[in-house]
Amino acid sequence: MYRIGRFCYNGVMLDIKFIRENKDLISLGAKKKHIDFDVEELLKIDDERKSLTTSIEKKRAEQNEVSDKIVKITDSGEKADMISKMKILKEELSKEEESLKTVMHKWQELMVAVPNIPDVSVPEGNDDKDNKEVKVWGEKPSFSFTPKNHIELMENLGMLDLERGAKVAGFRGYFLKGDAVKLHFSLWQFTQDFFSAKGGSASGGAEWTPMLVPSLLRRELLLGTGYLPQGEEDLYKTQDGEYLSGTAEVATMGYYMDEVLDKKDLPKKIISFSPAYRREAGAHGKDTKGIFRIHEFYKFEQVVLCEASHTESVKYHEEIERNTEELTEALGLPYHVVVNCGGDLGLGQVKKYDIEVWVPSENTYRETGSASYFHDFQTRRLNIRYRDDDGKLKFAHSLNNTALSGRPLIMIVENYQQADGSIKIPEVLQAYMGGQTVISKS
Repeated sequence: MYRIGRFCYNGVMLDIKFIRENKDLISLGAKKKHIDFDVEELLKIDDERKSLTTSIEKKRAEQNEVSDKIVKITDSGEKADMISKMKILKEELSKEEESLKTVMHKWQELMVAVPNIPDVSVPEGNDDKDNKEVKVWGEKPSFSFTPKNHIELMENLGMLDLERGAKVAGFRGYFLKGDAVKLHFSLWQFTQDFFSAKGGSASGGAEWTPMLVPSLLRRELLLGTGYLPQGEEDLYKTQDGEYLSGTAEVATMGYYMDEVLDKKDLPKKIISFSPAYRREAGAHGKDTKGIFRIHEFYKFEQVVLCEASHTESVKYHEEIERNTEELTEALGLPYHVVVNCGGDLGLGQVKKYDIEVWVPSENTYRETGSASYFHDFQTRRLNIRYRDDDGKLKFAHSLNNTALSGRPLIMIVENYQQADGSIKIPEVLQAYMGGQTVISKS
């Protein structure tokens, strides 16, 4: 076992043996994801690693053997000669150990950059424009007037203050006020009750455990979940070297880091809530107005840990996607689902669905959440295992999906707007709003 920081090189990413035996598959996967990765460079470095490791082990064994012999030698000349040889051996060993440190550093850099292999069902494509629609639900609202955007609607109703938000928090800063806050709280309460009511599902039998999770996180958790090193520019970093998380998934996965789970307790189903922080550096110039793309918001995230089975991963992937669909349907928001193409997948994702809700002012669907599964990509990095029926340790599989972000608030405002500028409240939220049915000017 070799460590830099907390990561150990014998079980942190895709298995090196698997990579070596399936190098063509790795290369094809990287190509499909449009990720620049040279598997041959990794294997060359791995050869150096193995060669140096073997040589160092031999020299250490020789050093131990000679040390035992020196103690027993009585001839002073023979002892001096052996000590001289040991000095040379020690110098050679020291040089090789330093070389190994350099090689291991490069090896780790390449290993954390190995992309997971996308599922065969993932379509080819460069970016989100090439994602494929697989489901459409609901009727788009028909207005007898030109629909307003969420900014105009919310500002007119005293629900949003962007000017003072920018004054206090800078670019993309905002204040939610009055009925916007009540509506936001009602969405959170509704989501919590929605998952509480799920109980033991037919597909898994496990209930959803609610969690409030930290958003201030250590670097290794973001490395473990695959958000680093590639996503560094989109994260906020503190002066202490910690990071503000962009999703509750990261802390939730960290909850089980370095643990061995009981198989009988799988699947683990968690609905986590936390603030989320995103610099959106990679989205320069996109959605600069309003509260669609903002630096801080609140988010419910579904996280699942299950047995190391592709069939199980696919089953729960469909389940968590359907959960978000049901929640969106309950809110009466028209949506469609797309399966993401290879070029729109992250480093660790095997397959991903995006659910996109209709935005009348833009006459298009916009993303509100993504459902992904990773096989053991994340759990290898975080060392999350369980014992199978034969007592063998296996890395669990992980999945996640957004249950609710801040964006559905926008969609409700726009889809439920009326000619006079008021906003109807979705029926399922009215009880949480104290029976209020409409948001209008006082």
